[in-house]
Amino acid sequence: MPPVLSGLSSIADQYDVVLSDVWGVLHNGMKAHPAAAQALMAIRRQGVPVILISNAPRQSPVVVGQLDRLGIPRAAYDAIVTSGDVSRDVIRTRPGEPIHHVGPKRDLVVFEGMNARLVAIEDAAYVVCTGLVDDRNETPDDYQDRLERMKARDLYFVCGNPDKVVEVGHDLIYCAGAIGDRYQAMGGKVLYAGKPFEPAYETCLGYAERITGKPTDRSRVLTIGDAMRTDVAGAARMGFDCLFLGEGIHAEQVLGPDGIKAEGLAALIAETGQHPRYAMRNLSW
Repeated sequence: MPPVLSGLSSIADQYDVVLSDVWGVLHNGMKAHPAAAQALMAIRRQGVPVILISNAPRQSPVVVGQLDRLGIPRAAYDAIVTSGDVSRDVIRTRPGEPIHHVGPKRDLVVFEGMNARLVAIEDAAYVVCTGLVDDRNETPDDYQDRLERMKARDLYFVCGNPDKVVEVGHDLIYCAGAIGDRYQAMGGKVLYAGKPFEPAYETCLGYAERITGKPTDRSRVLTIGDAMRTDVAGAARMGFDCLFLGEGIHAEQVLGPDGIKAEGLAALIAETGQHPRYAMRNLSW
């Protein structure tokens, strides 16, 4: 079982770089978590760069604007890398190819300034999925027919947000990862543009090395997040330590009136096969 920490300060001297999730750490989609921002600001004051790594399907400047509107100070982080950034990198490698987009209109910003045409499934060279069109009311079941039409053409599928669900207020909302998983289970080829896969992390390490002026020792990188499937799994894949936060998408299973329930966390670890280095209820200094 991972030790349950009372604050980030108890382990701060063990790390040279922090890679923090955004949604579920700094905010819940509706309101900011001020103590989390204060903790990241505190570790930055100790000379540790903080890179935010988000599975948001929109590019990083858009996410920075969202954080500004939520009142999260820019002093809490040095840089941000998003799944939207990785998706745009993929699109750049296929200039001019027609794309079928699956997702809400608010995500169309990811295609701005790109040499890309959005078309129907029948005319597409590949698919970019940023989420469900109506994530408040739809489920992955509503996409079965569309996925079958994609599979019939063997379309390559770029999953612009590998998260399966995200916490919005007190609700869990389906994300693009739930659609990508279903397409992959049908035999479709899927690229997950974000955590827990390498490209987004490698971009983060590039930022960290430019800030510190030296190569990063992966044993001295701490990741912070609330999702076993992405944050904890990604840390393990990259050789980083992970601080798991219980007050997020797994809250119902791992939290009790007095904080993290040992039996709930043990059951989640057994269920997912993911082992965080530390745990906390929520991020604080």
